[in-house]
Order: sequence, then structure tokens, then C-alpha cells
Amino acid sequence: MISEFLVYLRLGVEHILDLGGYDHIVFIVALTATYRLRAWRQVVILVTAFTVGHSLTLALATLDRVRVSTAWVEFLIPVTILITALLDLWEVRRPPPAIGPVEGGEGVPGDLRGGPRIGPAGTRGSTWRDALDPGSGRRTRYLLALVFGLIHGLGFSTFLRAALGGGNSIVGPLFAFNVGLELGQIAVVAVVLAAGAAATGLLGWSRRRWVGVVSGAVAAVSVYLVLGRVPL
Repeated sequence: MISEFLVYLRLGVEHILDLGGYDHIVFIVALTATYRLRAWRQVVILVTAFTVGHSLTLALATLDRVRVSTAWVEFLIPVTILITALLDLWEVRRPPPAIGPVEGGEGVPGDLRGGPRIGPAGTRGSTWRDALDPGSGRRTRYLLALVFGLIHGLGFSTFLRAALGGGNSIVGPLFAFNVGLELGQIAVVAVVLAAGAAATGLLGWSRRRWVGVVSGAVAAVSVYLVLGRVPL
């Protein structure tokens, strides 16, 4: 029993971290690229929404309660990546909101490019190039993560059904595989947040530069995948 659990747990981890099927990794990168390490609570909620979505359709499709064309699922997955990357790029171009007076000085409008933005007492001010506020549209992001998770779950189920073969009981393997997916997903999120911190801290990149470079690369990859997976 334990050995079977570990087998499917490992399959889940390996599947989401498989560089040969990197579309899920790229999606998680796009989903979390705009966040800082200190915004980990928002990231937890975001990832949880994605988890709820893909867990639901993974279970339904694996149990054969839902059937969707594999070709359309494989096409829609990079579409979700492209939409997420474009939202990130829009965030980069959008001026941050103005802020009001705070302790230690008066707030300066956030769209005054190059000017300081005074934050709450005890925090370091930032410039327009550094200021990103993904929390401003976080409800929309949470909803999209949930909806896009439904699509990715259908993709996960294709692999899991093939791995299960003609096994009788699939509830245990389904649970173990899903746990493995989550462990792999957490690993990707940790790498993305750490890379963002390194780019802005060690390399001196602005947040906007980091998000722009990452999201631009993700958008390019997703366009390639979309064009290569158009159902005929």
C-alpha cells in the first residue's frame, strides 16, 4: 500500500517537473512571476486556487466522469499560459496607483515615473520602475487560476490514466499522484520567487524588468505551443 502510494507520488512529481512536458512549469512561472517573496500569502491563495481547479478535473476525468478531446486540452493549456503572460505584461505597463499621505512624508503619485513612492512607515520607498502591485487585481487572478486549473487537470488526467492501465482501484493512486503534483508545483514556485529575489537583489534589476523579461519569454514560448497544437 505504502509502496504504491510512493510510486504514484513520484510519478506526480516527475510529471510536473518533466522538462519534456514543460507547459505546466511555464504556466506556474507566469502565474507567480509578479510576486515577491514577502507576498507569500497571496501566492499561497493563488496556488491553492489552481490546485482546487486541477484537482477537480483530474479526479473527474480519471474516474471517467468527464470526457474532453485530448487535442483540445493540449491546445487550451498553452492558451492559458499566453493569457497569463499577457496579464503580467499588462501589469508591467500599467502605472501603479497613487497613494495618500503616510507617516514620514507625503505620498507621491505612483505614476510619476522616476519619482519616489513613499510606503508605510518602516518600509523602503521605491520608484515607478520597481513598483508593481499584483494585489490590485488579485481576485481576478485567483479566479483565472481556478478556471485555468480545470484545464490543466484534464491534461494531468491523460497521463495518469495511461499510467494506471487496467488497475481496479484508482482512488489511492489518484490521491498520491495529486500530492506529487503539488510537491512539484511548490518546488517550481519556490524557484520562481527565489529567482525574482536574486534578480532584483543581486543583479539590481527592477521588478518591472524582471517581470517583463520572464513574461515576454513565457509569451513567446506559449505562442509557439499554441501554433503547434491547433486542432485540425
